[in-house]
Amino acid sequence: MRASLIQIAVDPDESVNSRRERAASLIAAQRGADLVVLPELWPVGAFAYTAFEDEAEPLQGPTHDIMAKAAADAGVWLHAGSFVERAADGTLYNTALVFTPEGERAAAYRKIHRFGFDTGEAVMMGAGEELVTVALAQTTLGLATCYDLRFPEMFRGLVDAGAETLIVAAGWPERRRAHWTLLAQARAVENQSYVLAVGTAGTHAGIQQAGHSIVVDPWGEVLAEAGADEEVLTVEFDPSKVAATREQFPALKDRRLGLAPPEMGK
Repeated sequence: MRASLIQIAVDPDESVNSRRERAASLIAAQRGADLVVLPELWPVGAFAYTAFEDEAEPLQGPTHDIMAKAAADAGVWLHAGSFVERAADGTLYNTALVFTPEGERAAAYRKIHRFGFDTGEAVMMGAGEELVTVALAQTTLGLATCYDLRFPEMFRGLVDAGAETLIVAAGWPERRRAHWTLLAQARAVENQSYVLAVGTAGTHAGIQQAGHSIVVDPWGEVLAEAGADEEVLTVEFDPSKVAATREQFPALKDRRLGLAPPEMGK
């Protein structure tokens, strides 16, 4: 598979509409890829809390429609990153969207773990409740967003649901970049899965973003890593390596605690 991770920069002087159109152009340039991935809350900025209310959209709003068209125009599976969704009851969610190469919405994932402790996203947004996977012909994706990366039980749940390639869309701060790399590799090793983790570049509400999007294989080897600025990180990987790794080193079968694989029986 060929995947392109679009590490888009969030510039506070660029309008949300302009950034949507620019993102669509970047996606169009990835024609020939199998999968394209955008980061977390790229329309508004992951730390731009004061803009969340004003920029919130319904699930099938402007970001949804522009991204659906971009996926169809490029003929790619598109993980469109996340945006601020306003549900019918008024609750805000940090919601990620996945589209087929025909532009049909294949999945929507509401972020389960909200960042901010007693501030920001943690108090402004509702928490998602469902793990989400998406079956492609070559691999099954497991969806996660930013702060989710710190919760290994979530990723084990995704693997139990069939995930082989874990997608992490993030707006990760530069000051904790070492954690970003460490945790991406840890999630890959412990779940014997690929991890495709894409972050934003630029500055969100004064918070410098880490960038450094990364692709890690099931053995924890880094296949590709971006720098700090806006760029498209493209990598080719072999999805069959997941099954081969799990067969060669069947650690997942030795689990004793937590969510048990079906083959463990009673």
